[in-house]
Amino acid sequence: MNIKAIDKKYVLPTYARADVEFIKGENATLFDVDGKKYIDFTSGIGVVSVGHGNKRVADALCKQVSAITHISNLYYIEPQALAAQKVVEASGYDMQCFFGNSGAEANEGAIKIARKHGERDGEIKRYKIITLNHSFHGRTITTVKATGQESMHNYFGPFPDGFVYADGIEEIESLLDDHTAGVMIELIQGEGGVEPQDKEKVQKLAKLLKEKEIPLIIDEVQTGCYRVGEFTASQAYGIEPEIITLAKGVGGGVPVGIVMTTLKNVLSAGDHGSTFGGNYLSSRAVCEVVDILNERKASGDLEITSLLFNNALESFYKKYEDIFIQKVGFGMMCGLRVKDADTLTNIINAARQNGVMVLKAGRNTLRFLPPLTITKEEIDEGFEALSRAVSSL
Repeated sequence: MNIKAIDKKYVLPTYARADVEFIKGENATLFDVDGKKYIDFTSGIGVVSVGHGNKRVADALCKQVSAITHISNLYYIEPQALAAQKVVEASGYDMQCFFGNSGAEANEGAIKIARKHGERDGEIKRYKIITLNHSFHGRTITTVKATGQESMHNYFGPFPDGFVYADGIEEIESLLDDHTAGVMIELIQGEGGVEPQDKEKVQKLAKLLKEKEIPLIIDEVQTGCYRVGEFTASQAYGIEPEIITLAKGVGGGVPVGIVMTTLKNVLSAGDHGSTFGGNYLSSRAVCEVVDILNERKASGDLEITSLLFNNALESFYKKYEDIFIQKVGFGMMCGLRVKDADTLTNIINAARQNGVMVLKAGRNTLRFLPPLTITKEEIDEGFEALSRAVSSL
């Protein structure tokens, strides 16, 4: 069976696919159709947080799918309620959850909450959402407009009104007005180049918005579920947002998007919904993934893994300082700035040929999002392969 030919004939060409097909994964190790082995420093763009083929997740899903997979949100769903409890308790915030299927859907839900909250006095329509340049919030018509990257706006307009972009955290205050419904930021921009925000500036902004009763929305689609050490990056930054969005790693490979909010009474029945969101299968995955990572956090294994990975990355960076300009990010969301775009592309291609998977991000950044369960052996093997790749250029 020629999968590549079938794909080209029947699947829309919206992805620039690499010439490889994987058929099996074990933690941070992948195997292609030819039996070639790869170390995965990408975890499916931050999704496979507890590794490929995780037995606990697989067993939980198999048990669930053999009982009931889906009914609808018109009825109580036990694993959805439990998943919400686990997520909220891990965050440490007093929030409630809405379940969707993706990060874009989570961000759509966040925008709807902020805008309905903005109607609270019935006099001034608060609709404006402020985001940052170089941000990324999704691919729907609304979330692509919320994304502060002009190149992503080509062809798809007209867009919903009300999105304003700030050049940085410090510019947001000057853009606030009586029509501002919310401010939505990533604490570490992922697609924008693994760009962390300044902690002090973020805390100052959070305080200002609370004073003005403007919801702060933190897009944690990539940073959430222990990617940066704490369950949310918001915890690591010491802030208390009104709205947090999660996706990617929280499902461990099963599509899940979650909106968490302190604004519990804003949406009422019929204001929002999802056919598949939070069904038995996806919410069971959330329960198992959060349990696994809670245990790793409590035992110290999560911190040890992060330290091992960052030490190896630092050594690799220093070895090739003629190619890499800067190490960025923290926790298990890291990047290396590369001197130019052509070199970055060549590194990614050579890495794949040498058996290690890495990612590209904006601003000429080589991005690393390994599974949070990656072993020391996999870390060492991955950086050995990456060294071979860079040395071959």
